[in-house]
Amino acid sequence: MADKPIYYDFLGHWVMIPESCSYDQGEPPTAASCYIVESDGQVRFIMEWTDAGGKKEEIEFAGIPNGVPTPFNGGDLADEMTITAVSPRELNSAAFFQGRELMIAQRQLDETGQAMRITQMVRLPDGQQIANVATYQRMLHH
Repeated sequence: MADKPIYYDFLGHWVMIPESCSYDQGEPPTAASCYIVESDGQVRFIMEWTDAGGKKEEIEFAGIPNGVPTPFNGGDLADEMTITAVSPRELNSAAFFQGRELMIAQRQLDETGQAMRITQMVRLPDGQQIANVATYQRMLHH
């Protein structure tokens, strides 16, 4: 059997624990789930959530977890992104616009591998950085 990739323990279905949310910006979602899957050497993230107003949202993105910027169709918000497998317990993504890093999503597993904390940091135009934090619980492992 081939060696497992460094990000292997992130793969699966994760569900947000609503009471774990700590948001600097906006209202936390009432529900959210994250699917992290692997296909053809890429890591694919599928995020689904219900916002505080009850509206369902979804975003999906994928890339090779090597930290190399790749084009991303994010309109005026992002034109490149990176996915970086930092360690077996940290898997990050970042969004860039015109070469400036604007948003980082840091995913960290706890020591059991059954909980994942996602910290989304946004750099504001004035240089301030704000963060939204939520913890997700593993539902299924592939």
